[in-house]
Amino acid sequence: MTFSIHGLAVARGISIGRAVLVASTRLDVAHYFIEPSQVAAEISRVREGRDAVVAEIHRLLASIAQMNPKDTPHELAALLDVHLMLLQDEELSNGVRHWIKDRLYNAEWALTTQLEVIARQFDDMEDEYLRERKADLEQITEKILRAMRGVSSPLMQPLGRNGRKLTQQDLLLDDTVDVPLILIAHDLSPSDMLQFKQSVFAGFVTDVGGKTSHTAIVARSLDIPAVVGARLASHLIRQDDWVVIDGDAGVVVVDPSPIILAEYGFKQRQGELQRGRLMRLLHTPSVTLDGQKIELLANIEMPEDADSALKAGAVGVGLFRSEFLFMGRHGKLPNEDEQFQAYKRAVEGMQGLPVTIRTVDVGADKPLDDTLRDDAHLNPALGLRAIRWSLADPAMFLTQLRAILRAAAFGQVNLLIPMLVHASEIRQTMALVDHARVQLDNRGVAYGPLKIGAMIEIPAAALTLKVFLRYFDFLSIGTNDLIQYTLAIDRADESVAHLYDPMHPAVLRLVAQTIEQAQAQNKPVSVCGEMAGDTTMTRLLLGLGLRSFSMHPAQILSVKQEVLRADTEKLTLWADELLQEDEPSKRIAKKA
Repeated sequence: MTFSIHGLAVARGISIGRAVLVASTRLDVAHYFIEPSQVAAEISRVREGRDAVVAEIHRLLASIAQMNPKDTPHELAALLDVHLMLLQDEELSNGVRHWIKDRLYNAEWALTTQLEVIARQFDDMEDEYLRERKADLEQITEKILRAMRGVSSPLMQPLGRNGRKLTQQDLLLDDTVDVPLILIAHDLSPSDMLQFKQSVFAGFVTDVGGKTSHTAIVARSLDIPAVVGARLASHLIRQDDWVVIDGDAGVVVVDPSPIILAEYGFKQRQGELQRGRLMRLLHTPSVTLDGQKIELLANIEMPEDADSALKAGAVGVGLFRSEFLFMGRHGKLPNEDEQFQAYKRAVEGMQGLPVTIRTVDVGADKPLDDTLRDDAHLNPALGLRAIRWSLADPAMFLTQLRAILRAAAFGQVNLLIPMLVHASEIRQTMALVDHARVQLDNRGVAYGPLKIGAMIEIPAAALTLKVFLRYFDFLSIGTNDLIQYTLAIDRADESVAHLYDPMHPAVLRLVAQTIEQAQAQNKPVSVCGEMAGDTTMTRLLLGLGLRSFSMHPAQILSVKQEVLRADTEKLTLWADELLQEDEPSKRIAKKA
């Protein structure tokens, strides 16, 4: 019987194949008290289990280094590094020792108890990317438990056409797999994915996860369709079921009828043809029909993403989210040299093209040190985050500023400051940038020039833009937060998610006003939020006067196609009319 499962679309396209189920990795954990004489032995068991997992990850990293880069996305290595950091985290190990020594819990009970303590901290984080790192913590805990028991990975083996279970060796030989395979799991760790070659799986479906979960990151880097957050998919789908992934709609169709299968087969072929046509645009200048040059930039999270940006035809990096370097370190911040090397790799990776580095965007909801968490902040989204956090810790901020200044000696670097709203914050920020230069001068360390820009993501900033234009070289509109703060919508709250509307008249007017005022002062302005990579919004943004878009590299060619078909003179009139509408989304649907 045909049925569909809805989730989140994280990597576009259509994929059709047989389901390969990965069993739930949850292990039953015994709970019992130990004798004081057993404390040392229990602590040793956990340590040995952790060391075994660390050794396994090091082996995987070594194997990645020997692989053809085309077979393994660099994101997997970065995610495994995150697992290593979590495994070596003192909060995890100290907490486990506490439960064993002070409560006399057995080793497994102590490990899962400390997991719950740390997991609650992740649940409270407002930032979606950091909140989803809870899954990484759960996975390494699971691996430690398995290592302590000597239990192997729970990956189930797929079936061939004749019903024979395929071995791991079979999976690595493409010609033994009769049809494309769709991986179905509750969740997947990066090391699980490394067990398979890129060409084996044509798509992913997971019960949990969001648009920034590691499964989504890997799916996008492999450029294959994926749906995450599909709830009970791993329970409803059976081994070897025919499955269709509609990565555009975030829908999984199970046991499709011949008519549905034929329809999706047609859509799949059309998608492949479209991808081929888009690749022809790779070296085509991004210019509208009426001769307007449009800048298409890439958003990246890791230095290694620079390669993907170049391959997608980006003319620079419009947003390097530096907080990735600070993630999951529990107070052990990256020092100046570590940050400098990361920024330098990104700059050199872009081969002379500009790189815009945003200063760390963390806050009360995603603290750098969980032990200093302030639970008095009832609404972290409105609390001590982004530039507010940086200004509250000048030593940390100066360390990052020095690292970015040093990287600027190796290429064109722009500095982007998030969540500014007050003139006093602007003056403090500029003073600290100057102070960082003085510190480097005193040390005799070389650094390069910086253009400094501000994120416009709070309505108050958009409404007092003249102040920003006096101080900054450029502006970048962060539409994700601008929408959240304008409409008073918590993006992480499913109960109000339907009210999150980029087409709300207030949002569009703030965006239009920002673009207009920046251009009047001859200051560059870009959009780096999700709106920039949404092709249904491209023509509207062009009509509002936007000439610089920054997005995920995978979206660049699709947006370029819209640019090449656009006439900004005509779109300007249409966009002006749209701004006067009560419900602009209805008219934009017709235009699209």
